[in-house]
Amino acid sequence: MEEQLDHISAEIYQKSYVIVDNFVDKEFQSALLAEQMQLLGQGKFRHAAVGKGGQKQVRTEIRGDEVHWMDADDLSPLQAAYWEKLEEIRKALNQNCFLGLRSFEGHFARYPIGSFYKRHLDQFQAVPHRVVTVILYLNDSWTQDEEGALRMYIPQEDGSELIEDVLPVGGRLVIFLSGEIPHEVLPTKKERISITGWFRNID
Repeated sequence: MEEQLDHISAEIYQKSYVIVDNFVDKEFQSALLAEQMQLLGQGKFRHAAVGKGGQKQVRTEIRGDEVHWMDADDLSPLQAAYWEKLEEIRKALNQNCFLGLRSFEGHFARYPIGSFYKRHLDQFQAVPHRVVTVILYLNDSWTQDEEGALRMYIPQEDGSELIEDVLPVGGRLVIFLSGEIPHEVLPTKKERISITGWFRNID
């Protein structure tokens, strides 16, 4: 784990993002996916909104995902185990990248067939405390033909952007600096499941 943490920290420091395959094993991934399906069956998911506070609204022409927020004070055993893994990452990023990360917030995210999320930044005026975005994909399997990639626009020194498309392969972890990398979720041809969250510089 220490070697993996060093790799994550180095990539974030040098490139602002990192992709880690098989971050969790198949058994743990499948258990989280089953828990997500159970929560969905219980009607716990809501259409994700854009904006903050009084300006928050559901706009499916911008994003079509559904979410279930995790309660830090009432985590299931599986969720708590995942948060413990993230706590190790938080400490490593603070030690090696001096990011001042103090807490984590996260939700299950479900993209139904045909849904997407247009290009955006995770850190903006309404959510200035999000410093690092962390996404764990839970899908059992995924192929290129099913589309639904995370598309990241990586800023280059000459002012251009490098486009990196990341398929939501189960067990894959994607981490990037929330205020530096614009991204979008391309239309998906298959239900797409993840846990998406943010390390923040507030408690």
